[in-house]
Amino acid sequence: MLKTIAAFDRIGEENAFAVLARANALSAQGRDIINLGIGQPDFRTPDHIVEAAVKALRDGHHGYTPATGIPALRETVAADLHKRFAVNVSPDEVMIMPGGKPTMFMSILMFGEPGADILYPDPGFPIYRSMIEFTGARPVPVPIREENGFAFSAEETLKLITPQTRLLILNSPANPTGGVTPKAEVDKLVAGLEKWPDIAVMSDEIYDHMTYDGERHVCLLSYPSVRDRLILLNGWSKTYAMTGWRLGYAVWPGKLYDYARKLAVNLHSCVNAPAQYAGIAALTGPQDAVHKMVAEFDRRRKVVVAGLNKLPGVSCATPKGAFYAFPNVSKTGWKAKALAATLLEEAGVAIIGGPDFGILGEGYVRLSYANSTENIVKALDRMGDFLASRKAA
Repeated sequence: MLKTIAAFDRIGEENAFAVLARANALSAQGRDIINLGIGQPDFRTPDHIVEAAVKALRDGHHGYTPATGIPALRETVAADLHKRFAVNVSPDEVMIMPGGKPTMFMSILMFGEPGADILYPDPGFPIYRSMIEFTGARPVPVPIREENGFAFSAEETLKLITPQTRLLILNSPANPTGGVTPKAEVDKLVAGLEKWPDIAVMSDEIYDHMTYDGERHVCLLSYPSVRDRLILLNGWSKTYAMTGWRLGYAVWPGKLYDYARKLAVNLHSCVNAPAQYAGIAALTGPQDAVHKMVAEFDRRRKVVVAGLNKLPGVSCATPKGAFYAFPNVSKTGWKAKALAATLLEEAGVAIIGGPDFGILGEGYVRLSYANSTENIVKALDRMGDFLASRKAA
């Protein structure tokens, strides 16, 4: 029998894709399935972005590019960050990546090993913990609590740091909760981190354009005291409805940049050439489609929150960012994953159980409102009928 290294027994996955596969299988059988599980915009990539990729292909951009990305795109990313956050970023700090996950993978791989601690948000994106465990490091959950508006607490986070801590992972606006951490809390965290100068920080800011109710995204690049150890993760997937293009970027500090470059050479060589030209068009072209999409998410957000709060045994805090609601279902009598699985099979509504996002996710489920208002209302009606008539298994 083939033997693999023990680390592969520790690696997890993202259950949203398993739910998507099951939902698609049920749809193929003729079932009417409403998918509120997968986290991707239900909008088309704007036409001018698509045309930029087509033009790049017609212009002959068919070959390898630098492992770090084409210079024009790295310059464009640096300029965009300066325009939006008034931060000075050198193009030589920017690395173009095939999506967001490779930045997570590389960051955790750089700092994770047996004997090391890595702090990560819980509930949070499941790949964080999966990769931490893969490296043999100890995953230390940073509680993301409903009573705190699903923002991280600087005081609670700082208390979890020990001499074994190598990396702190942050995410705001957050998946799965929709929480947005206010600037005052980020200020406290950054000030506290001055006592721990050897701890790296990876800030996952992939939802930075998606905030509501007057909230403003706080970019960690704005804090000089952590710039020399900050890894910024961002990209095009959510903002420009480009999930399938697999296009992201990272800003790396100091010598970590060359480590990341070498990993890129070993792992994926380079990012798809025409997609990079599309990335330039996205950042430099009209932003109307982005504004319209975020405004539509805001409208749906209000429908989702109002509808969830009418369901028996369900309460839902209002998310301030991203396109997810994370309702509390503990009073329904159902365990979260059992409720999600049964809703899909019996009511035709795909959602994700909170425990798929961490040990503190029990009692919650995640709904993505990246679906039409009509489908959202229909899904909420089905959930209401189900909860009114079906007792917990």
